[in-house]
Amino acid sequence: MYDPLHDKSPGCGEAYPNSYWANVSGDAPQDDGAISDDIEVDVAIIGAGYTGLSCALHLAKDHGIKAHVLEANKTAWGCSGRNAGFILKSSGRKSYLSMQKQWGEEVMRGIYAEMCAGVDTVNELISQAKQQGIDCQPQQTGYIKVAHKPKMLNELVSLAKLQQQMFGYDVEILSQSEVRQQYMDDHNAYGAIRYQDGFGLNPLKLAWAYQQLARNAGAKIHTASPVLSWHEEKNAIKATQQVVKQVLHTPNGIVKAKKVVIATNGYTPKGFHQLTTNRTLPVLSQIIVTQPLTNEQISACNFITSNVVMDTRALKYYYRKLPDNRILFGGRGAITGKSADDPYYAQRLLAVLKTSFPPLAEIKYDHAWSGWICMALDDLPHIYQSHEQLSQSNVFYSMGYCGSGVSFSVQAGKRLAEKVAGISSPNLPIYQQALPKFPLAPLRRVGQWGYFHYGKIKDEYF
Repeated sequence: MYDPLHDKSPGCGEAYPNSYWANVSGDAPQDDGAISDDIEVDVAIIGAGYTGLSCALHLAKDHGIKAHVLEANKTAWGCSGRNAGFILKSSGRKSYLSMQKQWGEEVMRGIYAEMCAGVDTVNELISQAKQQGIDCQPQQTGYIKVAHKPKMLNELVSLAKLQQQMFGYDVEILSQSEVRQQYMDDHNAYGAIRYQDGFGLNPLKLAWAYQQLARNAGAKIHTASPVLSWHEEKNAIKATQQVVKQVLHTPNGIVKAKKVVIATNGYTPKGFHQLTTNRTLPVLSQIIVTQPLTNEQISACNFITSNVVMDTRALKYYYRKLPDNRILFGGRGAITGKSADDPYYAQRLLAVLKTSFPPLAEIKYDHAWSGWICMALDDLPHIYQSHEQLSQSNVFYSMGYCGSGVSFSVQAGKRLAEKVAGISSPNLPIYQQALPKFPLAPLRRVGQWGYFHYGKIKDEYF
């Protein structure tokens, strides 16, 4: 499997992985095909995932700028088409309490408002897409965070009270019996808190909806167009003034752009650009989807809900019941791309699923796949424009969603579009600060291995 820490290209025109989403979503909407000639454009966006498509859509719709999106393979071939489809008000891995301690009340609330705006924009675009014939299959609203140990319920209750106090958030506290009787009989659940918002949908169809809306607004989406190399071209206008163009080489044509947006996140190739080198850690997440449950199995598990569910482990598990009564179940995957297809990781998830739902002891999975999520050193996404050098001031990026980007990536794309159009972003760390570099970057995977073992011990014994 393609590994961003080792490989310099994700391929060209590669097919979608053999995922549940690719199997049930039908045919992708029309795009603009591969770059076939040398062209000059105002804005080139690298990556046709949620971030790149949102940026293209908002550039065209809000600022009258018709960007060209360059995608190596197919729209949402990366994480945007492989994730679990959870729409949550999430800020990466950094808690709001730690934000408040580090930056103060105003900044913390500003970041929270941005996360809320992301969910609002997703809902708005889902509605627009439905009017144009694309159903993203949103399910019943509700997000359940379950305590995987009895003592973890106290922490969840404290979290719920804090969020009620800080944001007026509507959070319900559920006892173990209430979870198992009213939602699902998860034998690993010792109580939970439940948010009234948050929901699941088809993530691949969501990306296709963004593509269709972006193209309708005037953007161009070029698939099978990987950027193989990249350099700058400086042209003097006057003795003291230069225009810097970014020159992007694709297999069948060169794209010269006044401005470039890097929207590749966890799929950014090795050494792709100096602005992003050593600033992210791609981590594999693994998902399985079971055979359809029979009515008897659903009844035996009391699987009433289709809310999205996540637990309190350091190495989290997450799941949801899909519209066709299959169970999607996810967690961490392999450490390297070389090991990504080892069936051990899918079998491990299935074994954990069966401990939660013993009546499913004989069930098998029909689909198993993995994808790279993008971790940041400070556990926050960063939407950034460099001002350090003239030659880099026309390059922008958004990365580091830490596994929580399905909804916020749309807001990130919208803010990227504003930056490209010359409009100031809110004065928040996520918009004003670059991704921090990882210390001892060549050893990132060693650190990841260590954290996985720490998490395993913590989840089991503490």
